[in-house]
Amino acid sequence: MDFETRIVNLELLEGVNIIFGMSHFIKTVEDLYEALVNTVPGAQFGLAFCEASGACLIRSDGTDPELVELAVSNAKAVAAGHTFIIALRDLFPINVLQRVKSVPEVCRIFCATANPVQVVVAETSQGRGVLGVIDGSPPKGVEDEEGRKWRHDLLRKIGYKR
Repeated sequence: MDFETRIVNLELLEGVNIIFGMSHFIKTVEDLYEALVNTVPGAQFGLAFCEASGACLIRSDGTDPELVELAVSNAKAVAAGHTFIIALRDLFPINVLQRVKSVPEVCRIFCATANPVQVVVAETSQGRGVLGVIDGSPPKGVEDEEGRKWRHDLLRKIGYKR
């Protein structure tokens, strides 16, 4: 069977993080929505899910229309069945990631990031699938004492360590 690979660049907005994953059922949109609003009341997010059977629609929901539009735009670009994208504003994926992973339909998380993301997609006569992601840039060196101090200070500044 022949296939082609493509690289899809996900669109990001300043200050927005994304979670990109795979699930297996139309109930994904509603369950992810509930997981997010029950974990962080007032959360600003948009989500989109690529249905892989039946009508094969991109299903979406969220609390912020701009973020819903961003998630849908990225879902259209990837166009791989059973993938989902969550766009988050004013919160980090670490705040919701365990809850997202615990949604029964969620099979895999490819990335959770604010970095530039490229999705490696394979396309066959049946459709498209995700081979993996390229999240951010490669290492430029090894952390030294100054780098350790910067990391230590940053985590305390943003409230993740005391």
